[in-house]
Amino acid sequence: MGHATEQLAERMGEGVGGLLNATFGNAAELIIAFVALQAGLHQVVEASIIGSIVGNMLLVFGAAMLAGGMRYPEQRFNPLGARSQATMLLLAAVALILPAAFESVEGTTVMLHRLSISISLVLLVVYGLYLVFSLITHPELFRSSDAPEKAMPEKEEKPPSVVRALAILAVATVGTAWMSEIMVGSIEPMVHEFGLSDVFVGAFVVAILGNAAEHATAITAALNNRMDLSFSIALGSSVQVALFVAPVLVLASLFFGPSPMDLAFRPDLVLIVVLSALVTAQMASDGRADWLKGTQLLVVYFALALMFFFLPS
Repeated sequence: MGHATEQLAERMGEGVGGLLNATFGNAAELIIAFVALQAGLHQVVEASIIGSIVGNMLLVFGAAMLAGGMRYPEQRFNPLGARSQATMLLLAAVALILPAAFESVEGTTVMLHRLSISISLVLLVVYGLYLVFSLITHPELFRSSDAPEKAMPEKEEKPPSVVRALAILAVATVGTAWMSEIMVGSIEPMVHEFGLSDVFVGAFVVAILGNAAEHATAITAALNNRMDLSFSIALGSSVQVALFVAPVLVLASLFFGPSPMDLAFRPDLVLIVVLSALVTAQMASDGRADWLKGTQLLVVYFALALMFFFLPS
């Protein structure tokens, strides 16, 4: 999957390569969420959405920074594109705060559903505009800010066609989804045995498994000194989950499952999205990456995981 993504990045640009990797990676997660929606497991779906957003921001990008920092003293990425993606994540955090605040004040289920549907439609429009901005009108903001000679020297090979790279991504995605399904199924007995909460399992255990594709590819890109591609994969996936996957699931719940899902997530889940977006925006502001920054992101992630681990079921 990482090899196919890098080949797509060479042919179509790092922004497109990162977007395609995030899309194929999130496809498996979207399918699993649809199954959970049909079973009425709204809390698990909501936790997995938040866990995916936070996991890509902190765990995936933090691990990529740490891995790249072990090989290179300092790596650089385009700070303009990084700030743009961080701003989109802050926008998504605001969109999640509003339904939660509305629920605490109004408390009417019908009106809350209407608000969630309206915000979901707005988020989908914003995501479409973001794609136009990043891929058509301002793609230079998401290209590498380093000279190409800084990348690792590799033997000259003619890159495969775009169709072949997409086919490799598709096959790898199916394999990842299949393995994730098996792993999630094997975890369920352990969850009941140790009394873990659904929120912890959804936000951290399931999210880590669902982000396996992005995790491996982002680290591979960082080890090859392609931090723009790594950043595009990690934060691009978070942006896609927040602005596309979550709204699609809200709208799909109107037709699948026993009851509709809304965007009024638990306050503690909304809080970790806000904190993660602020920390990531600060880390990305200077366009520099090193192993210490990666460690700091990982510390924040595992601190959040410990908090939810010790929360009662």
